[in-house]
Amino acid sequence: MTENYDVVVIGSGPGGYSAGIKAAQAGLKSAVIERDRLGGVCLNWGCIPTKALLRDAEFYESVRRAQGKGFSFGDVTFDSAKIVDRSRRVADKMNKGVASLFRKYNVTHIAGAAKFLSPTQIQVTGEDGKPRVVSARNVIIATGARPKAIPALPTDGHTVITYREALVCKKLPKTLLIVGAGAIGVEFAYYFSAFDVEVHLVEMLPQLLPVEDEEIAAVLLRDFKKKGIHCYPETAVKTFKAKKGRVDAVLESKSGNTGIAADMALIAVGMEAALEGLGVETLGLALDQGFVKVNERMETSLPNVYAIGDVAGRQLLAHKASAEAEVAVGAIAGHAVPAIDYGQMPGCTYCQPQVASIGLTERACKEQGLEIKVGRFPFAASGKANAIGHMEGMVKLIFGEPYGQLLGAHLIGPDVTELLAELGLAMRLEATRDEILATVHAHPTLSESVFEATGVAYGLSVNL
Repeated sequence: MTENYDVVVIGSGPGGYSAGIKAAQAGLKSAVIERDRLGGVCLNWGCIPTKALLRDAEFYESVRRAQGKGFSFGDVTFDSAKIVDRSRRVADKMNKGVASLFRKYNVTHIAGAAKFLSPTQIQVTGEDGKPRVVSARNVIIATGARPKAIPALPTDGHTVITYREALVCKKLPKTLLIVGAGAIGVEFAYYFSAFDVEVHLVEMLPQLLPVEDEEIAAVLLRDFKKKGIHCYPETAVKTFKAKKGRVDAVLESKSGNTGIAADMALIAVGMEAALEGLGVETLGLALDQGFVKVNERMETSLPNVYAIGDVAGRQLLAHKASAEAEVAVGAIAGHAVPAIDYGQMPGCTYCQPQVASIGLTERACKEQGLEIKVGRFPFAASGKANAIGHMEGMVKLIFGEPYGQLLGAHLIGPDVTELLAELGLAMRLEATRDEILATVHAHPTLSESVFEATGVAYGLSVNL
């Protein structure tokens, strides 16, 4: 017999499980189909376990640096297998948390692989191989993305890996080549380097973290070099050969060719929509550069079919997926939900120093011909940063003239991802320099640097 629902969501990542719960909260009968683990890539193989790994890398770095602060230890060692095991326990806890939320809000979890029979009929095949048919008045595709396959850089899951294998790498290589210096490449470069792996990080574009402000990327490059990470911006992989336990590559740049021999290579050159097996090609679902094409209500070209999260392109961010879930469910339920302003979508990279940003970069402002003022406050001038021993980086704020509205915020330094929400709220409320300067920031905190950077932009800073 066909099961009938008001909303069926395919995929249970941050966008998918949020959509299922939001639909239930709106009084709609909802179900979420998941072929793997509840929580999707983010909770199981991305955002959460990587942060557990990175936290342990930070701790190990801190212990080794502590001797200069009056502490003494014997030989400090680590067990990479136990570090990975802890990250898996964290992921397992989050997975169980999603299942608990589904029970709380009466969201049906359907385990299996989904395939469209029609825009309103979905076949789900479980592990037993037996198909069942689910009928839905509305369907939300939230299947996420997967690592982009590059024919010249074929992965094998052992010597040439993706982020998925890197997350469970219990035996660390001595030398690692990372191709791609976006957020994934940069985070793993920091993680492996912190545990004494010789890392070579290659990026075709002129800077690490190509989507970030150029000045912030330059600070990160300098810091990575100080950490001993070999960075190669504006460099292509000319030749690439791999066999078990060895990778040989030739890197090509303006200054010539460089040969690299490594025990392992991590390919982090982008993502593509995960649509395999869904059968959408037979329905005529419109795509845009391989991602599902949607409008501002997250509607696709098919009636009553929506798409959210990574599968719908734009920024591939978990919080963007959750925000799109609100919009899609609002459209289905007939609620007035404002469209998402993607120009105010925050971005975070969790290497150390951390990188966080929202809004326009300085280059984008100039390309648009905007009149701006820029304020920079280095953490070297921050009392709190000096007290905790992390003076690297800065806060950079961009204000539009003549009204002083905040157009962009770009931060690099200790735990700056935790400072970004204040700036996001300021942009959302169209705050100007005056509101920020009138807001008393507690002392001593890292957040004072936001206040100080605003003052620098207008010649009003006391501490710089």
